[in-house]
Amino acid sequence: MSSRNEILEKLRRAQPQPVELPSVPMFDEHLPPPYEQFQKSLEQMGGIWAGAPADGDLDSMIRARFPDLKVLCSAVPEVAGTRRIETVRDPHELNDVDVGVVRVGFAVAETGSIWLSETQYQVNALGYLSQHLVALLDPRDIIGNLHHAYHRNEFFEANYAVFMSGPSATADIQGVLIRGAQGIRSLTIVPMPRYAQMAGTI
Repeated sequence: MSSRNEILEKLRRAQPQPVELPSVPMFDEHLPPPYEQFQKSLEQMGGIWAGAPADGDLDSMIRARFPDLKVLCSAVPEVAGTRRIETVRDPHELNDVDVGVVRVGFAVAETGSIWLSETQYQVNALGYLSQHLVALLDPRDIIGNLHHAYHRNEFFEANYAVFMSGPSATADIQGVLIRGAQGIRSLTIVPMPRYAQMAGTI
């Protein structure tokens, strides 16, 4: 037996017996109402909570919030935009996007975070090359804390995923808070049921 095999064999014999993982509590007790808590946490992280328009015209609402926008790239059926994400073949094509629009997978009230994957983005760069991001959130998709978040099936199904908590920001330069240093300059959340549910197909 070579020295290498001898060392490996000794390591195999020294392996501890497998044991079950400990049971981790979900810390459900005393959680505040998720809808209200998410709004508070989002504001603390620099995000914006914007009520859905009464007439359902999200395109007009977005243009009113961002009057200087030229390129509105939409990854959702509720917003037509000026560019559909389905037409983007190269992520570099998103370098001129003023406002990107996505549908949130789910949100976490504890941290004010939204969960996004390649399924929501379709092109991941949409969440980072856009100057501003508008995210549609079904209030029923808000969960209480991160303990519940990491038990969701989305984590096992996605190839890429991110928790986004407010806009990109840094305070490393002379202690001055700068928005949009490495990504979006603003994150706006619009509470709106999923399109299929609105259309009565579910």
